[in-house]
Amino acid sequence: MADYRYTALDRAGKQVTGTLSGRDEAEAAVKVRSLGYFPVDVKSAGSGGSGRAVVAISGGLTRPNIDGGGNVGIKAEAAAGGKRVKRVEILLFTRELADLIDAGLPIDRALSVLIEQTDSEALEAMVRHLQGDIRAGKPLSEALRAYPREFPVLYANMIHAGEVSGQLAEVMMRLADFLEKEQKRKQQVIAALTYPMVLVIVAISAVTGLLLFVIPKLADVFKDLAASGNLPVTTQILLGTSNNIAKYWWAIGGGIAAVVFGFRAWVATSPGRRSFDAFRINAPLFGGLARKMIMARFVRTLGTLLGGGVPILDSMEISGSAVGNVLTEDAVAAARDGVRNGETLSHSMDNTGGFLPLVVHMSAVGEETGRLPQMLVRTADTLDFEVDNAMSRLTSLVEPLVVLLMGGFVGFIVLSILLPIFQANTIVK
Repeated sequence: MADYRYTALDRAGKQVTGTLSGRDEAEAAVKVRSLGYFPVDVKSAGSGGSGRAVVAISGGLTRPNIDGGGNVGIKAEAAAGGKRVKRVEILLFTRELADLIDAGLPIDRALSVLIEQTDSEALEAMVRHLQGDIRAGKPLSEALRAYPREFPVLYANMIHAGEVSGQLAEVMMRLADFLEKEQKRKQQVIAALTYPMVLVIVAISAVTGLLLFVIPKLADVFKDLAASGNLPVTTQILLGTSNNIAKYWWAIGGGIAAVVFGFRAWVATSPGRRSFDAFRINAPLFGGLARKMIMARFVRTLGTLLGGGVPILDSMEISGSAVGNVLTEDAVAAARDGVRNGETLSHSMDNTGGFLPLVVHMSAVGEETGRLPQMLVRTADTLDFEVDNAMSRLTSLVEPLVVLLMGGFVGFIVLSILLPIFQANTIVK
């Protein structure tokens, strides 16, 4: 047994120090936690400051740690057996852990309860790995960084802020609400696009089937009329299209694949990504909708981070990286520079010209009333409501448009088939 000096945080977030005995740093850290403290640093009392620190928490918020080999979370992935935890499972994990911590359970015991309740092997393996890190003295936020795919920077930094402020349960509740809103938004978008996409796929499949299997069988019927030059133009176009698709289907398929892969490669480049993102928010029909969706995600993320106690500059950096649009990221970075130079958030956003007026005005109201996080989240709810209405209107327009195009093409095929038959009857008479 050796003596170890520890630095820890109590439940109010105040720093405490002391000395206790243990076989190693890990056991000493466990004893610190049993005292009701949150261990920050544990080292040998006789090392003169050269002992190994179990965990060191700085005042700032950081990106996920990378080991000496440049790999992130390899141990975590191995613990999960190579399976990825689903987003819905992360949402449930966050909500349940928040409820257990709010009920007064220590994190170690709360994780044990989650291990017993889960039916997902991947989630169970991940939680067991988290529990092992917690028992070794790591804070929860540090343990979560081993899973950068499941717990992004936003998640880990909010947990860190909750640990430092002593309000972990409240912060996790905010985080669970945020994840639920994000999941609901994703499901709404998928639901709105499902029916139009099914219509488009069915229409394309029906037309392709007619051109490949039905029209070629009718070609022999019109052979004599084609030889005499009496075949209608529409029928000639239809037969030519059908023949070309039957002969060169491989070239057509290869061309479509080349366009898709070429487009993806172009978007992966910096100029291509910038051009595509600019098109997304400036397109005549869908640009306004895309801009509102991006702004809603930005202000909801920013409001959630600020409400969780994350400093505004860090919150803006994380929120900017989460919007998924390069132009908006640039606008957020410019606004962040303005805030760093002493400007208010609303004034700096207004100067960039990259934010919706609603976002700027509501931010100003939040700053004046001292309720900026709440106003940002309320703004996101308003934008989401507008997006829902716009998507409903667009969906109601797309459905009849697809049916009309499908009916027009089928009518063209029927007309192209019937015209030569009517012509043949006229010639016979």
